[in-house]
Order: sequence, then structure tokens, then C-alpha cells
Amino acid sequence: MKKNLIFGVALVAALCSTAFAAALKPGDRAPLFSAPASLAGKEFHFSLKAALAKGPVVVYFYPSAYTGGCDLEAHTFAQEKDKFTAAGATIIGVSEDSIARLKQFSADPKFCAGRFPVASNPSGSIGAMYGVEAAGAVAGAKDVRGVEIDHGFFARTTFVIDPKGKIVSEFSSEADHLSPPEHVAKALAVVKKLDHK
Repeated sequence: MKKNLIFGVALVAALCSTAFAAALKPGDRAPLFSAPASLAGKEFHFSLKAALAKGPVVVYFYPSAYTGGCDLEAHTFAQEKDKFTAAGATIIGVSEDSIARLKQFSADPKFCAGRFPVASNPSGSIGAMYGVEAAGAVAGAKDVRGVEIDHGFFARTTFVIDPKGKIVSEFSSEADHLSPPEHVAKALAVVKKLDHK
């Protein structure tokens, strides 16, 4: 618990002390991307363009698999997955985790539970396209399993993109003071409104 608290403080300090481009906002066109991803432990190639052809997409950036807030957010998305599907929406989580870590995380019944995919972006390039804040690796940081975390961290930021590729909603934990479950609830409210237009 103490290690997780120290890690959290270090991560917040790193994010707050670094300057980044402003995140994309509603009305902006969402940059298309593709990345290795995992669903239920199986690797595949995720394409935003292909996902948008099926309906709206929720792209959520998060710091790291197997850390407190990210675990809760993944669990909540998994629980609410059927509601997103009913509204025609695809969910994709993006982090700087390796695909090996995400294969485990995506299949873990406590978290993603095989319900939605998570994409690996170790270089941080996708987050940079969206203007998402990021911080470098934190020396000595370990996840809830005690495994060392050797990658950088995206700030928790969620984008809802309509089928035409336009961002219709953007929110972050820092700017909007949202908890991980509140990210899920807000994204679901947005896609439900899109479903009724």
C-alpha cells in the first residue's frame, strides 16, 4: 500500500512538472492510429479506422496496467461493456505497457476480463498525437503484483469519437477531477446520446 502511494505521488509530480501540448478537444478530428492490442489474452492489430466503420469509439488513455486506479477503470469498463455495445460503441484502452503485460491484463477476470481490448504504445506516439500528458518511467515503481513497471505513463484521459472521426467529448482526471469509474460513466452517457441522434 505504501509503495503504491509513493508511486502515485511520484507519478503526479512527474506529470505536473512537465509541459505538454494541449489535448485535442471536441470538434477536432481524431488522429487515426493502429497498434498491437490484446483481447482476452490474444494479440491482434487494432485499427481506429476499422473500429469507426462500426460506430463510435471510446479511446481511453491510462497510466499502467495492474495499478489501483487503472485496475478499477478496467473493471468498470468490463462491467458496463454490454451497455456500450448496445449503443454501438467500441472501447479501446491505450497505455505504454508492453503487449506481454497487456495480454495478461486483458484476460485477467478481475480487470478487463476479456470484455474489451487494450492497446500497447510503448513509444507514447499515440498519446502525443492526441496531446495527452505523459511522464517517463519512475525508478523503483512496482505494480500491485510487485512487478517492476519499466515504462512511461499517460495521464488518465478519455476521448469519445463519433463514426465520422470527430471528437465529441474529451475529459481527464486532472482537469475535470474525475475518478476512474466516473470516466466510464461519462463516456457511456456520451455514447448513449450519440445512439439516439
